[in-house]
Amino acid sequence: MRVQGIDYRTVWIKNDTIKIINQNRLPFAFEILDLPDVDSACEAIVRMHVRGAGAIGALAGYAMALAFKNLNINNIDPPREAKRKIEATRPTARNLFYATEKVWTAGMEGGYRKAKETAEMLAEENIAEGRAIAEYGESLIPDECHIMTHCNAGWLGFVDWGSALAPIYMAHRKGKKIFVYVSETRPRLQGARLTAWELTNEGIPHAIISDGASAFIMQNNKVDAIITGADRIALNGDTANKIGTLDKAILAHHYGIPFYVAAPLSTIDFNCPDGTKIPIEQREEAEVLFANGINQEGHFVSVRLASPGSSAINPAFDVTPGNLINLFITSQGFIKPEVISSLKEKCHV
Repeated sequence: MRVQGIDYRTVWIKNDTIKIINQNRLPFAFEILDLPDVDSACEAIVRMHVRGAGAIGALAGYAMALAFKNLNINNIDPPREAKRKIEATRPTARNLFYATEKVWTAGMEGGYRKAKETAEMLAEENIAEGRAIAEYGESLIPDECHIMTHCNAGWLGFVDWGSALAPIYMAHRKGKKIFVYVSETRPRLQGARLTAWELTNEGIPHAIISDGASAFIMQNNKVDAIITGADRIALNGDTANKIGTLDKAILAHHYGIPFYVAAPLSTIDFNCPDGTKIPIEQREEAEVLFANGINQEGHFVSVRLASPGSSAINPAFDVTPGNLINLFITSQGFIKPEVISSLKEKCHV
């Protein structure tokens, strides 16, 4: 991604310190955070300084590598405990587990050097998959297309390029005229704050809509396609993504609008038979009851939105049945939900 004329990745490692773009400060401030150890990396994931399945996976891989730094390879307890801690940060995102497993294995074979090399390789694979998703997905987008998105699955959700937004970026760069309806994505507003920020940087026309306006927009024939990302895909095509995705899938089915899911192959969980087995993260109720933003003086503030004394339920994800998904857009091309299991050999699992 390019920010103020400089190319950035969402997460990278330099001098044995993980560096990330602090997504909680966007779009009001652009800030780089240094994460020198496993604990700070886990905190960054839990507090959503980094979010998005691909970016979380890359950060988890780097954090797993740091667990092997300056370690006697015969003493596996610290890395084992680090793996457990990293995997407890966001239980729904499959990419996180994929990365920790790969880097753990590498570290056990060759220590920190091998673990770090593997984490770097996974980050490069993430970028390559994003670009491949862009190239395949762009063919589904005609000129003068109106697309609806949910949450953020662009640059910030990956190391670079993204998943759901990648085909939109590629189509725009090829000269196609595109308009994007950006669903705000309550309660953390990843659409309104992150996707809108990315589209502004890319110069793509768009408008933010409230989550509840989706049905109205579709009913009035304003949407040609919906593209979302994914956090975990089961063998039967059932897909966990940011809460509110299921609403849009049901509406798209009702109104005959193509519903596409863009995701890297590492998002597929070949040990998960269907969506009922996907763990759904329950986040703190404060995310629903309060909102964070910037005041007129430029200070970050938190304000209560809801009635004092009320509690909230805050599931972070929902599961869209595979039969509501038209196609998966992957780095291997278009995949129908019913043949997800056939990708097992390509994923080397």
